[in-house]
Amino acid sequence: MANFKSYAKTPPLGWNSWDCFGAAVNESQLKENADYMAKHLKPYGWEYVVCDIQWYEPNAKDNDYNNFTPLNCDGYGRLMPAENRFPSAEGGKGFKPIADYVHSLGLKFGIHIMRGVPRQAVHENLPIFGSKFTCREIAHHFSVCSWNTDMYGLKNCEGAQDYYNSIINMYASWGVDFIKCDDICVTEFRKWDNPYTADYEIEMLRHAIDNCGREIVLSLSPGPAPRDKAAHLCKNANMWRLTGDFWDRWEPLHAMFDKCKEWEGISKRGNYPDCDMLPLGRISKNGTCHGEKNRYTRFTKPEQYTLMTLWGIFKSPLMFGGNLPENDEFTLSLLTNREYLKMHKSSKNAKEYSRKERAGKGTIVWCAEGKNCKYLAVFNTADKVRRIKTDLLPLTQGASLKALDIWANSELGTVKSSISCEVEPHGAKLFKLY
Repeated sequence: MANFKSYAKTPPLGWNSWDCFGAAVNESQLKENADYMAKHLKPYGWEYVVCDIQWYEPNAKDNDYNNFTPLNCDGYGRLMPAENRFPSAEGGKGFKPIADYVHSLGLKFGIHIMRGVPRQAVHENLPIFGSKFTCREIAHHFSVCSWNTDMYGLKNCEGAQDYYNSIINMYASWGVDFIKCDDICVTEFRKWDNPYTADYEIEMLRHAIDNCGREIVLSLSPGPAPRDKAAHLCKNANMWRLTGDFWDRWEPLHAMFDKCKEWEGISKRGNYPDCDMLPLGRISKNGTCHGEKNRYTRFTKPEQYTLMTLWGIFKSPLMFGGNLPENDEFTLSLLTNREYLKMHKSSKNAKEYSRKERAGKGTIVWCAEGKNCKYLAVFNTADKVRRIKTDLLPLTQGASLKALDIWANSELGTVKSSISCEVEPHGAKLFKLY
């Protein structure tokens, strides 16, 4: 097998079911979003269709978790899709029929998993496929998730590796191309949560994927991932979260500037610090998740430009969270801007260029290098329209360059020592200098 970093030569682009369908996504919804992606987004490089959490729970109905609810599990402690929600999984087929459908569209398929082994399998002491150990023998009964009751973490032992091998090999046989593993890279943001002590479980996942015979991108959640573990994360995963779940409010969007600055310089081929999903378009269709049910994103249009611009210049993976078939023209335009996507794919050395704020309001500027060009992102974090002038001399060394306003797709003529632009409240301008 090739080095896993070659599985994601550029930051992954895709759709994830969580922001719109929560824990209750079903087969028809996955296929509808795959159809939309194939028709409208695939020509622009979007490719992953990811089924998020609780796909193995028959009783899931909204964004909430049902504590200690029965899960659909095979005789070896491996979770299986709930057939009442994913009827093509009947007869032990798992997600293979859906993965085959997604692949037939020229796209890739992904799933969400939780770290560890199902408590249900531990209580029943089920055998592990291809192992002399049982699920009870590998369970670390003090290593539990504070917000989801489905799993026990694993001990650092031979049987635990056998279990991870068994599930990853099954996912590979289904045709899974992307795995988002949850409850595995968080720091201690609540006193009862496990800090970054499951590093051996990350390594077990890495070993299982490397030996499954299929190229599978590995994403770790939730955040904040610890900055001092960057080397370990780069060695074992393609992407990892910088924050907890990100939703459609200005305050966490503004806070992401600090996170991007903290992780500046780490992004490279195959390794991408992850700012989390894009809660844009139609979200929270099944429940009141961080806001009213079935809403269009609360971000203003200027804030949506800020979100896309920061994620793009920082080279975060882009995982769209809204229900794609309900996109309006503006939302679709954000996802299909070719100059923006070119920057996201091929730029390098992104960094904070300047920051001048008072009480969290002011100007932030980021820059990055492209092929025979520079990129400049100018953010207005104030609550009113402002004209912002940015000194270009440290970036251009006095050279005269043409300027393209990427979002407006408008040529601005030649710039040399500075660039001046009017920016909406909480908005952004993105320039290509060449």
